[in-house]
Amino acid sequence: MFPTRVFLLTSLLLVGCASPTWQSHPKPDEAVISRALNGSDQPVAIWDLPPESLPEFPVPQNVRPCCAFGNLQKVKVGPVPLPLFRLGNTVAPNKVGPHRFDGGTFTYTSSGMSGNSNRGTENNGVLYTAQGGFIDLAHVRDTADDTVALFFQIFRHLGQEHYIDLPNEIGQRYVRLHPFDVSELSGQERWQLSAALAARLAYFKAESHEIAQWHGYTSFAGWPETVSAFSPEDLYSNMLGAKLTLALINAQLVLNDQLYNQSLTVWLDSALAWLGEVDRKTTNALFDVVDGHWWDSSRPIPDKFMVLKRHYVMGDRQLPHLVPESLAAEHPAWKKVSHLYKAPNTPHTLHLADTLFGLELEELGELVMKVSDRYAPSFADVPAELWQEGFTHRDFGAIASYAAQADAKQLEALLAP
Repeated sequence: MFPTRVFLLTSLLLVGCASPTWQSHPKPDEAVISRALNGSDQPVAIWDLPPESLPEFPVPQNVRPCCAFGNLQKVKVGPVPLPLFRLGNTVAPNKVGPHRFDGGTFTYTSSGMSGNSNRGTENNGVLYTAQGGFIDLAHVRDTADDTVALFFQIFRHLGQEHYIDLPNEIGQRYVRLHPFDVSELSGQERWQLSAALAARLAYFKAESHEIAQWHGYTSFAGWPETVSAFSPEDLYSNMLGAKLTLALINAQLVLNDQLYNQSLTVWLDSALAWLGEVDRKTTNALFDVVDGHWWDSSRPIPDKFMVLKRHYVMGDRQLPHLVPESLAAEHPAWKKVSHLYKAPNTPHTLHLADTLFGLELEELGELVMKVSDRYAPSFADVPAELWQEGFTHRDFGAIASYAAQADAKQLEALLAP
């Protein structure tokens, strides 16, 4: 994802950095009070309380500034290169900062409020894991936040036809919930179903962003984001964020922003450790190993083909890209990374369930994306029936396949002698 932090150092000084907050003081209805006072053998749980008494707040309107794939990249502004400047993207596991809902570059959390005793900003960047490959922390956090925001709105409107507005990119985007009978579902089932649906739709929102970037969307005028479209680590990182918040919702660790922020901070640290996080020196060395294969250090940001390897596989099952031992063994940095290959590294697949309680989640809600006139020319090579009237997340794979074909042709021409 892009634009990079170097550009945002100047741009974001003009933007407020306050993060939304929420508190939950659910008010019981008559039925719940009756259960509490009449000695029911069914203890009252959070999902038994009226959904309208729970928090409701918008999906974040911006994405976090993060990293184009690679490390210590050259940078140019327009046609002008920045001499002697290199953009460092990597982060040490023990320097991963505390989470802040809808946070960004300038949010600050004290050590006493952070959950992991670290203080300061989120300190986003990229680190490598033995089972999950390169992880972009900004992508993880963005989809985690989208999941919790969507959850509270979905839980309130589950079973109803309802629309949830998302920030526009290449055109209008929104979530559409379909009506269905919820009368046979328990409160806990409605809670879990809403959580599963929120995680899927938040993840599909991330897929829509990759498509938008490829088709010319920019957060800031003059800074192309095509370099980051379908970057190899993006969607796996997004799904990791969806999975973490799905777990937090079902553990009831999202009822106020402080509890959510602290919990995600702790769970993110634990997830990275479980996936086999490596130190910053090893991450840097692995970026060196894939230089010339997955990215090209000779090209500056934001040249599109600074990134050579892309991931066009859409859908609710994501497999990470691990650096092959054969590639690492042939590189001068082998001594710095050889310890990583002493035991076999098996890629860990992430998957979001598509059914729950006998219900097909695909039939309960969808993400809709439309293309404005401004971006229509970028779809010239895509059949009109696939996008002209708008499309849903079910079409993202087909849309991405046309991007893959176009990129292959461009890259072949670029590399031709």
